Amino acid sequence: MFTTPDHQSHRQQPGVPAASVHGMDSKTAGYPLPLSPLPIVAAARSVARCVLVTVQLLARRRVHLPREHVGQRLRFADGTEAVIYRETVVDHVPTSGPAVLVVTFRLRGVHSAATHALFRWESLLNTPLFLGFPGLVSKLWLASDSTGAYRGLYQWDDPQLAADYARTLWRVLALVSVPGSIRYHVIPGITRDELLSRSGYLDELSAPDWSRLASAENTAA
Repeated sequence: MFTTPDHQSHRQQPGVPAASVHGMDSKTAGYPLPLSPLPIVAAARSVARCVLVTVQLLARRRVHLPREHVGQRLRFADGTEAVIYRETVVDHVPTSGPAVLVVTFRLRGVHSAATHALFRWESLLNTPLFLGFPGLVSKLWLASDSTGAYRGLYQWDDPQLAADYARTLWRVLALVSVPGSIRYHVIPGITRDELLSRSGYLDELSAPDWSRLASAENTAA
């Protein structure tokens, strides 16, 4: 189901991800964020541009894989928990308009411990599919939870850019994900580290349980 900024619910249309955005209606930000996936052709063009920019970023050594948060366990309001297994950071000039994006999905045909481990290893090869999108600051890669769902927790320098990326990503994920399992949630006005240190923050916004951080254990390696 969609969750609009005023918390009205609508029936999810076939082929459309569940999505939600807080604080981005016409009264608060001057424009609404679209919640539907990009058209296939537009998404393909965005991914192609992203790959080209990724090559440039790698060549300039502007991409880093710090281990500050690797091993940290995040618990969510839906009762699930997941461990961060990778962190990706892009050299970026700080802005005054940060946003956090949370994405979740379940992969088709990935059920055993061995196939989950294989995906975690292979997922590094997917980096060119997101690294070059404008506004990306960082991504935390979360392993699957007890329901088999994966999450990505991103920081962007603009909520609109975060939503644009999520609408493109949906087209890629739809190729390998269980139908109806793709969801995303945009939280404007907060950085990733602020969210990790303020686990109850999303309680104030009535965020979807799957995206609402209940606690973050500081057990990272």
